[in-house]
Amino acid sequence: MRTQRQVVDYALQRRSLLAQVHSGRVGVMEVCDADPYLLRAAAFHGVSTDHLCPVCRKEQLTEVFWIFGDELGKASGTARAPDELERMATVFDEFNVYVVEVCRTCSWNHLVLSYVSGRGWNEGRSRRRTAAE
Repeated sequence: MRTQRQVVDYALQRRSLLAQVHSGRVGVMEVCDADPYLLRAAAFHGVSTDHLCPVCRKEQLTEVFWIFGDELGKASGTARAPDELERMATVFDEFNVYVVEVCRTCSWNHLVLSYVSGRGWNEGRSRRRTAAE
């Protein structure tokens, strides 16, 4: 079963932004602006990584997985742990996942990855319905 599709990696955008910060063209306060809700989600639902914060270099980054989708109902727009995402991918047909890295010390945050997850539709059947259906 295929659960991750339409993967978008934002590494080039991240690298460009960090180059602008380190050269002084973009201020640290402009990129270290994590919302308090994101910081709380990082504390409770985030996954610690081996990567040091590229701005303050004081703490390991935390990845937060945000989910969005019509089928999710009230769960849409919330942070979830990776094990929950695996379970949800077997229950729901389709939802979007956005992976955000955040530093809980300096509030650096950046979108790292996005993808569509879920059971998907039958391979032979299109999502669009015809007039006959």
